[in-house]
Amino acid sequence: MRKGRGSEGGRGVEMAESKRVLVVGGSGYLGQHLLDGLLAADSGTHYDVAFTYHRPTPPAELVDALPSLIPFRVDLRTGDGFDSISNGFAKPHVIVNCAALSIPRECEDDPAAAMANNLPTSLINWLSSFEDNNTLLLQLSTDQVYEGMKSFYKEEDETAPVNVYGKSKVGAELFISSHCSNFAILRSSIIYGPQAVSPVAKSLPVQWIDSVLSRGAAVQFFHDEFRCPVYVKDVVNVILALTRKWISGDEQMKLILNVGGPDRLSRVQMAETVASYRGYNHSLIKSISASSVNRGVVSPADISMDISKLKQVLGISPVSFRDGVRLTLETDA
Repeated sequence: MRKGRGSEGGRGVEMAESKRVLVVGGSGYLGQHLLDGLLAADSGTHYDVAFTYHRPTPPAELVDALPSLIPFRVDLRTGDGFDSISNGFAKPHVIVNCAALSIPRECEDDPAAAMANNLPTSLINWLSSFEDNNTLLLQLSTDQVYEGMKSFYKEEDETAPVNVYGKSKVGAELFISSHCSNFAILRSSIIYGPQAVSPVAKSLPVQWIDSVLSRGAAVQFFHDEFRCPVYVKDVVNVILALTRKWISGDEQMKLILNVGGPDRLSRVQMAETVASYRGYNHSLIKSISASSVNRGVVSPADISMDISKLKQVLGISPVSFRDGVRLTLETDA
């Protein structure tokens, strides 16, 4: 028998039951990859997995490919739909919140919508309705909580976002820290990787670079905006590791982790990596300054992150961008 948690019991009780994981925003890009990873996990623990979606119906391709999933339609702004989870799934042992309005320009254009979507008020209120506080909340945050004035930010560095998207995510972090007994906040950089089971409409970074360079025309990329792009399977592995750690352990969890790849890269360097893998002419890549383009939103210059804490706490070393590009394009092919 292994240690676990009952839906109403305390920590450390001997249980043989399945563990319930709820992925909020499971129909999105990361959410779909995570759902696949949870059902394929070989950890000795069986996961009953549910997910929320906001569109009228869940993605057909996702439900067909992973028929054991339990979908729930939820409006995160109002909280409508959470009662159906209580009745049809019960209290989760782990909740992963992937839902967000994450396009900085859209957040800048509609700050009220950004705050309403990105502050998980209704989710926390629902979680607080249960008698016990023994659910772990894993919250996806962003590298854009940092100001962008230096390289390799650490988790303890000040959060000073320069745009509405970053401010909404800082607000979410503070809200969770003050209202949740157990949580892990994952500050992710640009997430890239293969297309999801049910293809998402948004442009995926590596696929977009590959597409524009394949046309043989010159394309402009920023040389002075730095990120630590992270392979989607590595983000999934981080979440799976934290889930296992929570289910098997007895201690509280209050954790903030930078979740980025090992490489500090400009957009030019990202494009050069794709070009090298595909054999495209590097002369197609035209280097320009981010300051020369008005994107309608302030974008931090350098929000590269130090991921030594991630390696220390979980023993996970994300793949290099070069290897991630190869895995992405090989998988999509």
